Amino acid sequence: MDLPTLWFWIVAFLFVGYFVLDGFDFGVGMALPFLGKDDVDRRVMINTIGPVWDLNETWVIVAGASLFAAFPEWYATLFSGFYLALLLILVALILRGVSFEYRHQRPDSRWKSRFDLMIIVGSAVPALLWGVAFANIVQGVPLDSGHNYTGNLIDLLNPYALLGGLTTLLLFFTHGVLFIALKTDGDLRVRARRLAARAGLVTIIVAAAFLVWTAFIAAFSPMYLLLAGLAALALIASWILNARGTEGWSFGFGAATIALAVLALFTALFPDVMPASNDPANSLTIANASSTTYTLTVMSWTALIFLPLIVAYQAWTYWVFRKRVTREHITEAAH
Repeated sequence: MDLPTLWFWIVAFLFVGYFVLDGFDFGVGMALPFLGKDDVDRRVMINTIGPVWDLNETWVIVAGASLFAAFPEWYATLFSGFYLALLLILVALILRGVSFEYRHQRPDSRWKSRFDLMIIVGSAVPALLWGVAFANIVQGVPLDSGHNYTGNLIDLLNPYALLGGLTTLLLFFTHGVLFIALKTDGDLRVRARRLAARAGLVTIIVAAAFLVWTAFIAAFSPMYLLLAGLAALALIASWILNARGTEGWSFGFGAATIALAVLALFTALFPDVMPASNDPANSLTIANASSTTYTLTVMSWTALIFLPLIVAYQAWTYWVFRKRVTREHITEAAH
């Protein structure tokens, strides 16, 4: 495997980590109006991700930095062409992060409800737009001979991309609700399992439609079909395990669903990194979008040293905060 190909899959790994980890953060935020009967419930839900949400979000920063260093042409085309969509994602992430920090600063219910709304919107917008962005990348967008995007924001909101956005929105929502069931107790835990069961059925139908549509775009690549099939099986297994009350296994298979689906999309994309829908000659590929061999070599040694440390530190963080969050914890803290 040459270095550009290696770094294509490292970037894929980083986005897998981001969507699996920040995905359930988005889901918890979107679940606030569905599961938060009162302020204590909402505080419990927010506290399930309180110690880890910012660490989860750093994966997208590392992914973006790696994309910039390893594939500068891809980075330039993506961030210039999808500028408005990515700006909306950035603003939503800022609103969500601010809300986590400021929500508890006043006891006033209106103050809290406004920040709750910001958490909901700041979770739903990225969950939708990340799917729209990746679906457009896989499908291809109009590029000129200089690899510049020639469309606009409306062109990105095509039926296939919107279906991709709806798929990630539902996947992350279900993923987050399963995390709530895993990390809480009592009535909230029971209601989360019920909501995950209902949302899971809709997610299975929508995700299946998106994966089948993508199969046509990927020309029924055997590797894509294998990964997409495994993702579908993992999603069904997650739904069945949730119905049986095994939250840990259900959440694990939900995470596997997202990981396999993201890998399937990168497989459908390979060896292109930004296909040109108007003229294949204008497409960006691993070969013409990558940095020099020297740059990729230095990056490879850096990744070999630091990636295991990052994964180990994150695993340790989750182990430290592994216990369930209950209403009693919240009410005791209030005193």
